[in-house]
Amino acid sequence: MEETNYRRHGKPIGHIEKRPDLAKPENSNIDSDPEQEVIQNSAESPQPKQYLQKLKLFDRKLLDRPNQLKGMVLRPLIFLTFPVILYAGFSYGSNLVWFNVLNGTTSLILSEKPYAFSSSMVGLSYVSPLLGAMLGTLYTGRLGDWFVLRIARKRNGIMEPEYRLWLFSLSILLVPGGLALWGVGAAHRVHWFGVIFAMGILGFTSSLGLQLSVSYCIDSYQALSGEAIVTVILVRNSMSFAVGYGLTPWVENLGLQDAFVVAAVAGLAQTMCFLIYVSYGRVLRQASAQRYRRYADEMAAAGFVK
Repeated sequence: MEETNYRRHGKPIGHIEKRPDLAKPENSNIDSDPEQEVIQNSAESPQPKQYLQKLKLFDRKLLDRPNQLKGMVLRPLIFLTFPVILYAGFSYGSNLVWFNVLNGTTSLILSEKPYAFSSSMVGLSYVSPLLGAMLGTLYTGRLGDWFVLRIARKRNGIMEPEYRLWLFSLSILLVPGGLALWGVGAAHRVHWFGVIFAMGILGFTSSLGLQLSVSYCIDSYQALSGEAIVTVILVRNSMSFAVGYGLTPWVENLGLQDAFVVAAVAGLAQTMCFLIYVSYGRVLRQASAQRYRRYADEMAAAGFVK
C-alpha cells in the first residue's frame, strides 16, 4: 500500500537555488533581481500509479526498500513505558468506560418502571449525550485553546502540555455526579428528566476526556504522535473490552445503587489522577527526552516523519 509506505526524503520544500543562466555579469552595475532566485521543490513528487500497476501483487522497486513492519509493531508496545503516553491511554479509556457503563444500562433502566420507555424513546434519549458531547467539544476546543494561551502568556509565553489538563477540573464534579444521578437516581425512581440530564452530563465528560487525553499525548510527543496514538488506542480498547464483559453481572449482583456508588467513587479517583501529571508531568517528560529523540530519529530515518 503506497499510502502507508511513503518515504519523505529529498531536500525540504522551499529550498532556494540560484539559476546559473540568470547570474549577474561581473561588470554589470545592475542590481540583482530577487526574481532571479528561483524557489523550487527539489523533492521529487511521486507519480500516481496506473490502474494495472495497482493490481500488481508486488512492486520490485518497493522490495528494494527496508521493511519497516517490525518497528511499526514494536514501537507502540515500547511506548507503554512512557508514563505520559500510558496516562493518556488510561484517561481516554476511563472516560470511554463510563460512557460504556451508561450505554450498557440505558435499556435496563429506561425500559423498566417507572419510566417504561418504548424502544424508540430509548433511542431518542441519546439526543441528550449527543448534545453533551457537542458542548464538550466547544469546551475543549475554543475555550480550551483560549485557556491554555492565557496561562502561557502569564508564564513568559511558554506553553506546557500540562496546562491543558486543568480543564479536567470540571470532571471532578461532573463524572461522579453524573454517575450517581444516573444509577442512584434511577434506583430511587427520580423523575425521567433527571436520568436524561445525567446522560447529557456523561456525554459531556466523555467528549471532554477523550479530546484532552489525545491532545496531551500529541502536545507532549509531537514527533511520535502517529504511533503514540496507536498505544493510546491499545490501552483504551483493552479497558473498554474488559468492562463490557463484567458490566451486566456487576450491576445485577450489587444492584443499581451500590454499583453506581462504587462507579462514582472510582470515577472521582480516576479523574483526580490529572493532578499528578499537572505536578510531575514535566519531570516525567524530561526523563524520557533522550528516548523520545532516539525514536523520533528512528521514525524520521524510516521516512514516517520529516
